Amino acid sequence: MRSTRFSLLGLSLFALIVTVSVVGDHSPQASAQNGANMFADSLTGSSVDNGRGFDVSNMDTTAAACDNFFQYANGGWVKKNPIPAAYASWGRFNELSDKNQEQLRGILEDAAKNTKAIKGSNEQKIGDYYASCMDEPGIEAAGLTPLMPELKRIDAINSKDSFQREVAQLHNAGVRALFRFGAGQDFKQSTQVIGQLGQGGIGLPDRDYYLKTDDKSKELRDKYLAHVAKMFELAGDDPAAAQARAQTVLSVETKLAEGSMPRVEQRNPDNVYHKTRIADLKGLAPDFDWGTYFENINLRSSGDINVAQPNYFKALNVQLTAIPLADWKTYLRWQLLNSRAAVLSKKFVEEDFDFSGRTLTGAKELLPRWKRCVGSTDRALGEALGQVYVQKYFTPAAKARAVQMVQNLINALRDDLTTLSWMSDVTRKRATAKLEAFTRKIGYPDKWRDYATLKVDRKSYVGNAVSATQFEINRQLGKIAKPVDRTEWGMSPPTVNAYYNPSMNEIVFPAGILQSPFYDPEADDAINYGGIGAVIGHEMSHGFDDSGARFDADGNLVNWWSEDDLKSFKSRAQCVIDQFSGFEVQPGLNENGNLVVGESIGDLGGLTIAYAALKKSMEGKPRPADIDGFSPEQRFFLGWAQVWAENERPEFERLMVATNPHPVGRFRVIGPLSNMPAFAQAYQCKEGDKMVRPPEKRCQIW
Repeated sequence: MRSTRFSLLGLSLFALIVTVSVVGDHSPQASAQNGANMFADSLTGSSVDNGRGFDVSNMDTTAAACDNFFQYANGGWVKKNPIPAAYASWGRFNELSDKNQEQLRGILEDAAKNTKAIKGSNEQKIGDYYASCMDEPGIEAAGLTPLMPELKRIDAINSKDSFQREVAQLHNAGVRALFRFGAGQDFKQSTQVIGQLGQGGIGLPDRDYYLKTDDKSKELRDKYLAHVAKMFELAGDDPAAAQARAQTVLSVETKLAEGSMPRVEQRNPDNVYHKTRIADLKGLAPDFDWGTYFENINLRSSGDINVAQPNYFKALNVQLTAIPLADWKTYLRWQLLNSRAAVLSKKFVEEDFDFSGRTLTGAKELLPRWKRCVGSTDRALGEALGQVYVQKYFTPAAKARAVQMVQNLINALRDDLTTLSWMSDVTRKRATAKLEAFTRKIGYPDKWRDYATLKVDRKSYVGNAVSATQFEINRQLGKIAKPVDRTEWGMSPPTVNAYYNPSMNEIVFPAGILQSPFYDPEADDAINYGGIGAVIGHEMSHGFDDSGARFDADGNLVNWWSEDDLKSFKSRAQCVIDQFSGFEVQPGLNENGNLVVGESIGDLGGLTIAYAALKKSMEGKPRPADIDGFSPEQRFFLGWAQVWAENERPEFERLMVATNPHPVGRFRVIGPLSNMPAFAQAYQCKEGDKMVRPPEKRCQIW
């Protein structure tokens, strides 16, 4: 389907990119609500735990470690840290984000004050972009004016041809109506970039939001309908017309959802790889003029593209003639309004937040303007801003320590592969070759992105946001039919996240995550191996999870497993699926084991590898003394647990379960640890305790 990324937080980088992260996408509120990215403090910054790596006051020692380790390790923190009104969830990642945003704010405010910065320089661009975002009077005065040219073009549509030309023009401006098109590696020829065509065009988070018939789903659709109508009213429609148009939007999007591939099916890379010649697209959707579309988006390549979901385009073709042109115009108008709402005047921003933030995630209020503007600038000019960030907050020594930790974890996984009784020598050799071929990216890119062709000024925030979107679209389209640039990064340096990309066979750790509570240079090894060590191991494990294991050392989609080994691996993965499907998030709402299996394998594998690395680091040395009454082994598991301390709103939990490949935080502690004999031994847990799965149900991958 696309270049696949597995990340700690699961921040989606492109519609056709499956992003699997260490943390799980805790940012529907960031993208839909406030557009705020997650940021971190520097590796060498002060520790929140006074240099000891773990604050025992965050614990709840009235809870039994062998009954609920999440509560035991984090109960104090959870009690002391209610969710702020502007957030859908609040955890240690948010703490880092908040702290780091203050640093980025300082960088951007200094840049914004420097009106004498050289025109075209990165300093001028980040300063002007941020200043335009902070210019509330200018944004209010502009109102809907920045959208009028596009709205007039939509109103002027009078034929199938003009409708399809407008779809292409909207795609050029980042409005993803009908479907999505972009660039990504060829799954089976990983040295090349090809076009990626996939389903899209709906306003709710997932197809199932349109199709489920339970009461909560019906209620949410009613609220969505009211939201769409309100947005049309704000754009000038009278209430009756706005309501009628909203009904049209819901009807059209439901038809698109009906033809869409379910999220779980998209986890299998074979399901989303269908290499097709552009000339053959006519067989999928003969009523769409593909030649004119590609010409209008300035695609210069005439080679093959990947059609992620062919059946979607067959279904779309039916709707192109079944749905009246007037309804398609209404749909395009909504797609434009919805995509631009967060950068328009206050009334649009607040209505957008009311549904995307308050209704979908449970957040109570907007983030402060400056936080939204920091996030927006990072998304538009992340590597320009990131250069200043790493100069100020990420030292060469910090990078060197991180490089060494990654090497230690690779050594541990290499050793582990030699001991797996269920893996044959042939598969083991190929797995080891894949491990040795990992590209390791630490801190920041070796080659920074060039923003020379991106024009930024202080005149219009909407103009800057659209220009940045068009810059990125053109940059992506320019890659098609060219060799892959393996120096590129998919996250900006300040991001508190990490990812594995199987098509690149690379593990990537931005500077933002290389700090406490993940890594603290003043903490003991046990805490650091339980924190950043397990994070590194998590990303490495994605190379061998249910999806990443389908790609070889060169990043090609090919089966390198023996038949028996693959059967054994699938059986072990099914154990994880069954375990997580049994976790109840809310009454009547369980985790979807088939959706979270990859991340859960990553957690279990990462912890197993990191624990082995810790034990190896202790060999031949005097045993470290206990700290705060906890042994190194106990502190290792506390180090992991503290990363996932968080509170979540019920609405956000439901969104996570429906759309996110990561389990909620508490199960990322309880789930993997209850499978690990090392945890039971460290805390003297006995068979029958809730944190000890029976031997016949224990899941083990590595």
